[in-house]
Amino acid sequence: MPKVTADPPATALRTSAFRWLTVGWVLTNVADSLLMLMLAVWVKDLTGSNAAAGLTFALFGIPALFAPLLGHLADQVSRRRMLMVTYAIGAASLLPLFAVRDAGQVWLIFVVTAVYAAIGYSTAAAQSGLLRDLLPDDALGSANGRFTMIDQALRVVLPVIGAAVYAAVGMTPLIITAAAGFTAAIGALAMVRVTETPPTPAEQRSDLWSELAAGFRHLAHTPPLGAQSITLTIAFGASGLLNAVVFAILDAFGMPPEMLGPLVVGQGVAGAIGGALAPAIMRRIGRPRTIAIGVAALGVGQLPLAGSIIWLAVLGIALVGFGVTLCVVAFVTERQIRTPATLQGRVASASNVLFNLPSVIFTVAGAWLLGLVDYRLLIILTAVASLGCVPLVLRGRQPATVLDPAASD
Repeated sequence: MPKVTADPPATALRTSAFRWLTVGWVLTNVADSLLMLMLAVWVKDLTGSNAAAGLTFALFGIPALFAPLLGHLADQVSRRRMLMVTYAIGAASLLPLFAVRDAGQVWLIFVVTAVYAAIGYSTAAAQSGLLRDLLPDDALGSANGRFTMIDQALRVVLPVIGAAVYAAVGMTPLIITAAAGFTAAIGALAMVRVTETPPTPAEQRSDLWSELAAGFRHLAHTPPLGAQSITLTIAFGASGLLNAVVFAILDAFGMPPEMLGPLVVGQGVAGAIGGALAPAIMRRIGRPRTIAIGVAALGVGQLPLAGSIIWLAVLGIALVGFGVTLCVVAFVTERQIRTPATLQGRVASASNVLFNLPSVIFTVAGAWLLGLVDYRLLIILTAVASLGCVPLVLRGRQPATVLDPAASD
């Protein structure tokens, strides 16, 4: 049954529990935004290899293979406590980076990157259910929009700061700050008071493989999540090619690798705007059409990256940021509302597998193809794949049941 209250959505976002959860989100995103780009830049500087740097991005998707296990765990334990343990592991996982000195130790960066990425999958699995228990359905869109806006806003500021610090003194201060962010987030989560939905009783569960596959079954059999999942799997998966060629793009514009951070400022600004506007857009035209607009923006925004005009490329990056944010906010809200509380972790993990694992495959393939074909062809293929998905999500826009006013057209 949907959880709807007579109070406006903003009222639910002013509770102490949600405010502390937001503080934890800010702190963990500080860690994420500081390091996600700079790890690849570090590898590029140590090895001089565009392919090695691209593989660093690919490693962020490898933990998707284990996401169903994390989702299953999130549906069996306290999600709040799972988040706290996750952040403790995140802080500890960064310590080996202090030992990296030269290209011979790049493997340590790769290992830490994979573990560090797993933190994101664990967080996504646990937080989806926690938000579902904490908020009424009509406040979920606003909460997801706010979280995404915070995420994108930090991606505007912190990559620039990170690039400046890295250029001046190296990675050490960034690693320390990221570890501190995870540690402080544990304290914030300790302040969250919420009555969590108990897990499904053991006698009502199926065998392990059926339990692990339950999230995928739910996505496939619950309109309109099936069409939306296929659409975003193709669009986000094809976009993995951009990760492989990003440093080739910088080379084409005559820019050093550390400029990657400042160049995504436009993407972060547009993403923050998208997060702020997404709830209102969803209320006006519905979540399915919001996703369609986001996918179209993603495809169109990629095309200038194949050109040679820097201001058009920056504009394209901004359009990509806006489009991805609309897609994520609308889909996550749709998924949360149309998923039972006891299945939230597994469905969140299933969607993360679908959206991230193909991206890893395309990133690896792109790193290999980079020496064989012009990077501009890869960008054009990515854009065409995204634009080709728009009719699919529109055809699947009618849900079987309307659970709240923003669910339909």
